[in-house]
Amino acid sequence: MSDQTIAAPIDDQQERGFSRYQSFLIALLAFTQFTLILDFIIMSPLGAILMPSLNITAGQFGVAVSAYAFAAGISGVLAAGFADRFDRKRLLLFFYVGFMLGTVLCALAQNFHVLLLGRIVTGIFGGVIGSVVLAIVTDLFPLQQRGRAMGVLQTAFAASQVLGVPAGLFLANHWNWHICFVAIVGLSIVAIAAIAIAMQPVDAHLKLQHDSNPFRHLIATVGQPRYTLAFLVTTLLATGGFMLMPFGSAFTVHNLGIDIVHLPTIYLVSGLFSIIIGPLVGRASDAFGKYPTFAFGCVVTVIMVLIYTNLGHVSLLTAIVVNVLMFIGIFSRMIPSQALMSAIPDASQRGSFSAVSASVQQLSGGLGSVFAAAIIAENPDGSLLHFDRLGYIVVATTIISMIAMYFVQKPIARRAGRRIV
Repeated sequence: MSDQTIAAPIDDQQERGFSRYQSFLIALLAFTQFTLILDFIIMSPLGAILMPSLNITAGQFGVAVSAYAFAAGISGVLAAGFADRFDRKRLLLFFYVGFMLGTVLCALAQNFHVLLLGRIVTGIFGGVIGSVVLAIVTDLFPLQQRGRAMGVLQTAFAASQVLGVPAGLFLANHWNWHICFVAIVGLSIVAIAAIAIAMQPVDAHLKLQHDSNPFRHLIATVGQPRYTLAFLVTTLLATGGFMLMPFGSAFTVHNLGIDIVHLPTIYLVSGLFSIIIGPLVGRASDAFGKYPTFAFGCVVTVIMVLIYTNLGHVSLLTAIVVNVLMFIGIFSRMIPSQALMSAIPDASQRGSFSAVSASVQQLSGGLGSVFAAAIIAENPDGSLLHFDRLGYIVVATTIISMIAMYFVQKPIARRAGRRIV
């Protein structure tokens, strides 16, 4: 079987809808992503409950949160050499079970050290799941459908924000914070059973020739010159995104003057719009082109970041509108960029490429947060200083990523006989 068959050929074939199995599969993978993202983002809102419960400091809590990202980044690189040597379904099940066991540790934690161990184990296994999911989508969906597929996957982020976080806080407030992780374990068991029973093997890539040595396979992937620019774009996108995100709540309350009781409303409305925006952006990237949609997202992002980071006190409605428009820009970059990246690696290196790319994203995001914290200062009233400087850095990374992405997509466009994809 040829690379071309495995890689879902890029041609001018007529756009088709998803088959019944494809629809089921993308829904299952989105549910898997939902549990993964929920486990990651639930830590932040649980902080106010966790710290007094376990008698830990803010610094220790920060270590527990960042431990996931750094463990995920390191495990992705280590797993890259093996990522193309197994059936992707079995690989997904293996890492998903490990992720669930790490979440069990978090649920049972009675002190900081067990919680930290749980976050590390969860990160080690959870950090690879996203890359396996991306490789599965790339294997089973042709490029003409990948925008829509990525759009559905991205709704997992919005759903975790809209449904998961409020539900988690409700459980934590009415019982205790342990129940939040128990609930994620329960959802994970359902997903594992569905994957094991209903998902077909994803092993066509095993028919291709692979380097027998995992280390050489990793080096062969990392050392590919045509992958380097793609990893650079991933770095820029992650660094820019993670610079603003950790300080969003504090900026909204103290700089924009939004009462903290209205903060959930902003996240709720933004999340609901994101559930709608994701699939629409996916369809647009398939209909109008991945790169044009990505460029549109970059332009919207630049405009909205400049407006957002320079705002003073505003009304709740203004804050909601600005956040929704920013999400349009973010999703319009994220979804087509993932679809474009998926078409870059050879089928025999698809898993390792995705694993390295996911690691680069995790590590870049962690470093971006650290870098942003070094720039930001706080006034006595809690308002943030130099937030506009973060905005200018994000704008610069966005413009550079838009230029770099043009050259990333050129080989893909050449294969398709087009100027741009």
